Amino acid sequence: MASNLLPPSVSSKTIQVNDLNIHYLQATPPFNPHAPLVLLLHGFPELAYSWRKIMGPLSKAGYNVVAPDQRGYGQTTMLNSAGPIEFNEDLAPFRMFNLVTDIVMLVSALGFQSVAAVVGHDFGSTVAGFAGLIRPDVFQSVVMMSAPFPGAPPFSNQGDNVPSLIGSSASTITKRLAELSPPRKHYTMYFSSPSANDDMLHSPQGLQAFLRDYFYSKSANWSGNSTPNPPHRLPSASPANVAILPPYYIMLLDHTMPMAVQNAANEGSRPLEEWLSEEDLGFYVSEFSRTGFQGGLNWYRCMTEAKWALNDMRIFTGKRITVPAMFLSGALDWGVYQSPGALEGLIERVCESMDEEDVVLVPNAGHWIQQERAEVVVEQLKRFLRKVFKAVYRFYQKTYPI
Repeated sequence: MASNLLPPSVSSKTIQVNDLNIHYLQATPPFNPHAPLVLLLHGFPELAYSWRKIMGPLSKAGYNVVAPDQRGYGQTTMLNSAGPIEFNEDLAPFRMFNLVTDIVMLVSALGFQSVAAVVGHDFGSTVAGFAGLIRPDVFQSVVMMSAPFPGAPPFSNQGDNVPSLIGSSASTITKRLAELSPPRKHYTMYFSSPSANDDMLHSPQGLQAFLRDYFYSKSANWSGNSTPNPPHRLPSASPANVAILPPYYIMLLDHTMPMAVQNAANEGSRPLEEWLSEEDLGFYVSEFSRTGFQGGLNWYRCMTEAKWALNDMRIFTGKRITVPAMFLSGALDWGVYQSPGALEGLIERVCESMDEEDVVLVPNAGHWIQQERAEVVVEQLKRFLRKVFKAVYRFYQKTYPI
């Protein structure tokens, strides 16, 4: 990628892992390439570039920081695929088990046996959560951002106290939302549809305007995320309750995502450039115009289509995250509450122990917290890592004083 877009401390690299050429960004402490590894995993529709404001400060604090373009995104390419990913291609490589395998193999390929912290944002939170759950020997702590990790799915003959759009349950939720007045649909089901990629890539307002609207509408910049009903816990996942979610989550049945976010962005007044410059936005536009969105959308399809919906993750049903864990989000991010009960489940059921101080909702921040409030994210990550790895932190703080 163009080096002029990156902070001086961050470099762009590529490595072959699994069936991928993985592109990743790296920031390494001066004179110590073997410093503890912190791995940063982006969500949708983002890239390794989304962590650009986080990487330098964390490396200065004594950590080797790596952020990959994950499978289906950016400059990471599948060895057996030429050109943009299409809707009709095999979904198997995008199933969750394989996404976690990508990350475990990347750690090994980089020459590390363990990771001080795996940090995931949005859909990357689920990958990070499963990584910490499945391989606590590799991932010594886990930070989940903006989307509470629901844990491994229940066995098919068991109930679950956290309603979700996994497999067969997706059709039930879809039917109930369509019965509302006006009829609605869940964004996850929209993202799983054949039309979503073309709708967004060739949106009527143009790709740049669509991405600007999408980032804007889920940020603290849009007043609709703060008034009249700021994000809060919903009593249940009934259609009547979830219908109050913003239109980028519970969409009008006949709307595309460009239509949903354009309406929200038209109501805004705060400039996006406060945290996302035109140059930054231009990079996202250039990458997604080249690759399309289908690679990332296939992650959603593997959650909603019954054949692929985490079936191979049920071997971990009942297993808990035993390593130190943290949840970090913007206080104005509806993603925290879009699945009623998920945050409570993360704290009480999924994690063996999560300290109260490690459930952090940052004021005046929306969904894109590592871009909107980078300085707060850095401080919270450093605080968490100091607590978890006091001896390691003291050594590197002394060696590289801040």
